[in-house]
Amino acid sequence: MRVAIDRFEGDTAVCQDLDTKRMIDLPRAKLPQEAREGSILVIDDESISLDVAGTTERAKRIKKKMDELWE
Repeated sequence: MRVAIDRFEGDTAVCQDLDTKRMIDLPRAKLPQEAREGSILVIDDESISLDVAGTTERAKRIKKKMDELWE
């Protein structure tokens, strides 16, 4: 499963499943240390890892959309 971190609320990361768009909560302690709001995470049966390429690509798409809005 791939999720994007929407925000942090205390010790919880509120994330959106990128396939179903459902919101899920994950314990912040289980996330990679470098995870931030907007980070893409890959969750499998045994681990949660940061998708660096996916995070970078998503940030570029969002920046492009924001730039287009403010033109």
